[in-house]
Amino acid sequence: MNIKEQTIVGDLVAKDYRTASVFKKQGIDFCCAGNRTIAEACAKKSIDPALVIGDLEEVTTKTNNPVADYNSWPLDLLADYVEKKHHRYVQEKIVEIVPFLNKVASVHGGRHPELLEVQDLFRGCVEELTAHMQKEEQILFPFVRKMAAGDTVAAPFGTVQNPINMMMHEHTAEGERFRRIAELTDNYTPSEDACNTYRVTLALLQEFEEDLHLHIHLENNIMFPRAIAMEAKNSGANRIATV
Repeated sequence: MNIKEQTIVGDLVAKDYRTASVFKKQGIDFCCAGNRTIAEACAKKSIDPALVIGDLEEVTTKTNNPVADYNSWPLDLLADYVEKKHHRYVQEKIVEIVPFLNKVASVHGGRHPELLEVQDLFRGCVEELTAHMQKEEQILFPFVRKMAAGDTVAAPFGTVQNPINMMMHEHTAEGERFRRIAELTDNYTPSEDACNTYRVTLALLQEFEEDLHLHIHLENNIMFPRAIAMEAKNSGANRIATV
């Protein structure tokens, strides 16, 4: 794989998800801000891009731990996967995390007031992400599946770009929310006086964020660009057919 400073971060991760580990290590956002070049992302973090590219090349040349080639999946299969894998994960983990977080904030919030802010941030995540996924499942994904099946159905929202823009905006908001949670918890590091529930809660929050990164990456960097391209292709074919 030919990786250069002008390579787009999100495009690279879309081609080989193993590269995400390099960007995570450097604190580079590959999902919500994946439309930047490696040079731009490194400049913001004051990192030598040559070092990052070296790590990326090392990761991509490994033959072990093969990853799913999401780019090769049919668009409707990708929509099904995101919904059944990542949306269901979010729903299940919310039910698990909220009681733990409420208990930890109640017991430890006096000595660790940052937990109260984490609690408030996650409450916002629950509300916003639940509504977000409903919009995808009820409006955007059904339209994507119809396009993938070759159905010529007029979009009720003008163009698929409109709901995609909204979804990407909401993805950015969730990314910022979890960046703040990670900052408040020192990257999910338990305090010395942390009980087991405290430790488990932080581990669950970290796992939730990591899954959210892949979830958003699959949509922002793979599904959404392909849906826009498919709509444009279908529109062009329809114009030719009516001439």
